[in-house]
Amino acid sequence: MFKNYLKVAWRSLKRQPFFTSLNIFGLAIGMSGVLLISLYIHNELNYDKMFADASRIHRINADIKFGGDQNISAETAAPMAAVLENDFSEVEMATRIRNLGSILVRKSAKNNTKELHSAYADANFFKMFGLDLLVGDTRTALKEPNTLILTKTAAEKHFGVNNALGQELVLDNTDTYTVTGVINDLPKNSLLRDHSVFMAMSGYEDAQQNEWGSHNYFTFIKLIPSAKIEDFQAPLQGIVGDYLIPWVQKIYPGITEKDFRASGNYVNYYSIPLTDIHLHSDAHIELSANGSIQNIYILSFIGLFLILLASVNFMNLSTAHSLKRAKEVGIRKTLGSNKSGLIRQFLTESALISFISLLAAIGIAIFVMPFFNELAGTEISIPYLNPIFWLVVLFSTVVLSLFSGWYPAFFMSRFIPVKVLKGLGKSSVGGGNIRNSLVIFQFAISVFLIVGTLVVFNQLDYIQSKELGFSKDQILIVQDFYGAREKGDVIKQEVQKLAQVESAAISSFLPTPSSRSDYTYFKEGFNNQEDAVNMQRWLVDYDYLKTLGIELKAGRDFSPQRTTDSTAIIINETAASLLGVSAKEAIGLRVSSDIGDENGVFYTIIGVVDNFHFETLRDDIGALSLRLGTSTGNLAVKLSGRDFSNTIAAIEHVWDKNIPEQPLAYSFMDESFNNTYRAEQRLGRIFIVFTVLSIFIACLGLFGLAAFNAEKRTKEIGVRKVLGASVGQISYRLTLDFLKLVGVAIFISLPIGWYAMNKWLQDFSYRIEVSWWILALAGLIAISIAIITVSYQSIKAAIVNPVKSLRTE
Repeated sequence: MFKNYLKVAWRSLKRQPFFTSLNIFGLAIGMSGVLLISLYIHNELNYDKMFADASRIHRINADIKFGGDQNISAETAAPMAAVLENDFSEVEMATRIRNLGSILVRKSAKNNTKELHSAYADANFFKMFGLDLLVGDTRTALKEPNTLILTKTAAEKHFGVNNALGQELVLDNTDTYTVTGVINDLPKNSLLRDHSVFMAMSGYEDAQQNEWGSHNYFTFIKLIPSAKIEDFQAPLQGIVGDYLIPWVQKIYPGITEKDFRASGNYVNYYSIPLTDIHLHSDAHIELSANGSIQNIYILSFIGLFLILLASVNFMNLSTAHSLKRAKEVGIRKTLGSNKSGLIRQFLTESALISFISLLAAIGIAIFVMPFFNELAGTEISIPYLNPIFWLVVLFSTVVLSLFSGWYPAFFMSRFIPVKVLKGLGKSSVGGGNIRNSLVIFQFAISVFLIVGTLVVFNQLDYIQSKELGFSKDQILIVQDFYGAREKGDVIKQEVQKLAQVESAAISSFLPTPSSRSDYTYFKEGFNNQEDAVNMQRWLVDYDYLKTLGIELKAGRDFSPQRTTDSTAIIINETAASLLGVSAKEAIGLRVSSDIGDENGVFYTIIGVVDNFHFETLRDDIGALSLRLGTSTGNLAVKLSGRDFSNTIAAIEHVWDKNIPEQPLAYSFMDESFNNTYRAEQRLGRIFIVFTVLSIFIACLGLFGLAAFNAEKRTKEIGVRKVLGASVGQISYRLTLDFLKLVGVAIFISLPIGWYAMNKWLQDFSYRIEVSWWILALAGLIAISIAIITVSYQSIKAAIVNPVKSLRTE
């Protein structure tokens, strides 16, 4: 019987190629979109799960509030790992990693190359994560100072994997390290994915200090199999009283944890599972860029919307075509077919369309996969050899075919043979309320996605156009400037003499992703910990403010003519506010970062700059201080003209003349700024792509319902034309019915879209408002699309000869 159902279904689909193609195309588009989104979400949800015993590995975070600053730190103090290993029986082992960033690497007498991501790691780091070396011994590879491990790609670049062991590399033109191991490239969906060089922590002096005030180390623990992380949290907090407060007492004798908290300050340690870091961590600094569980929810809803839209589209097109099959149903029933047999027949047709759509969807997904990976910034692929994947796909297709086909099947199986065989099928066909509800559902989703797209792009435009308090345009950043060593000042002076260069400044600290350093300051005469002001400390040179276009609100800039400026400091408005003074009142105040030391160095505030956004627009502007000092990570060059290529060539000539062994690496500040919001840009592009797809699918459904409606009202249209109605009047009447449905969809979806996008915008401290015009524009777009879609069918029905229309019954 099933074979007969299948044969009849195939013949039926072949008899109606346009209808079949429309249904298959709509379903295939929806299925391919869902397939890509599902693979992306699966990849995101499986971050870091490939490591051995990943479920037992946790990272220690610190929730800190001190000196008016509150933040979640993914890093803890250097001695934290040893304390966890020694004091807690639940901890099987603890290890640390200290992010270093980019480094210059060269063989003894060769030119420098750049490794973008490096770190110091404890000797047991690879053992904890279950990572084996391709060459070398995991147990001893990082035990000795000045040793390092390379990833396979890095080793091949410098020596080759098999020749790497025992080779020497010079890092940052200063220290020589010996290669003691090579490890496979780390998985792309892991927090270590970007790192290529791991250096021995035993050779890093800061890591050996018993310093509890600085948080610079990512600390991981592996629990014993029987331990529960819930039982570990309360004892973990005891570290504050047992270790942190005794360290603070060296500065403030007699202070207790109770006193510390009573002043409004606190440090709370807690753990986060390794497998939760990528999507659930809210720490400011991470080993590598994290994703967002919020974006996963958004993409999940988009995927669900797409498949629902495709299913609704299938239902509407099927019911629209049902009038042409009314007599077929009547004849089948007259010849003895029962309702259940007809339902099975129509469900078989639905299943056949669904499986053909699946094949088309897989083909579409394979074709667009490279574009999707570029769009989403990922590297997913179809797991062809994974049987579970194919079982899930096939099961989902069966469910989809049943879901999509049940309504048309039950709808058509209810036709009454006597009526349809007498030509009364058009008047006997019901289900209008359900079809109208489906159209409303489709357009409500489409309008919601239009609102989301408009809000995301307006927020991104706001970020691009907002006054930041510094100039990011035409600022060239020469990277790895520390490689210039003693020639740095010479290069800067020669670059400043170039015709198209306004000024240049040397500093590792920039208002785009760069070095960050927190320090605690006290006003002169105030030494209590509740008087502390925590602020960023940036080391800059004399030309820094001029080069970056940062404006002074009060006071003056650093001056090479004033020798006393070696102990001068410039702060921003937020720092002045935390010190309890206005910008003008701050000038002349003295502050010190030598806590508790009356003989410490005091810095005189000589200037207050306007608040500028040195963090992302997700965060409020924090306290900041600028001091003269050596920090040679970057050279910022303010260009005066638009002839960038010749200017860069001139800068490169200066560079090569002074440092021929190191290639020039540069970027533009506005590019670095834009990269900070790459996640939002990707979300915006994904939104617009899938919004277009959803609108397209919704239009197919509306197109089908318009065809159904026009065919159902053929005789009415003929009568109206005979009585003098014009084509325009008839088209207006037919179109108005659908615009009412779209209006209801707009009424439902706009409040939901407004609420959802306001929730999304709450992640930004500086954001747009979801204005009325955004909602109005979304509604107008939906109405325009509906009019364009329906007009074709309406005009087509209206221009039919009324004689032909009246002969249809």
